[in-house]
Amino acid sequence: MQLWIGNLDPQTTDDELREFMRKYTKLEISGLVRHPGDGSRPAVMLELEGGDIVALSDAQRRLHGMYWKNRSLHVAIPSR
Repeated sequence: MQLWIGNLDPQTTDDELREFMRKYTKLEISGLVRHPGDGSRPAVMLELEGGDIVALSDAQRRLHGMYWKNRSLHVAIPSR
């Protein structure tokens, strides 16, 4: 399962992302790919384990628009 998170703070570490996901969802990050773009609104594609499409949808609804590290997050489930 994958989840895309955009508008991250550029200084966000992999460990901070893992802790953030543990705190707000039941999903564990098994891998991630960063997408820096022009550097103003970095994004990351997360590979997740420990859930199903319902858990993924719940995570997307919960995290989208959340204010974290002085940024409003954009969260989406990529189409396959």
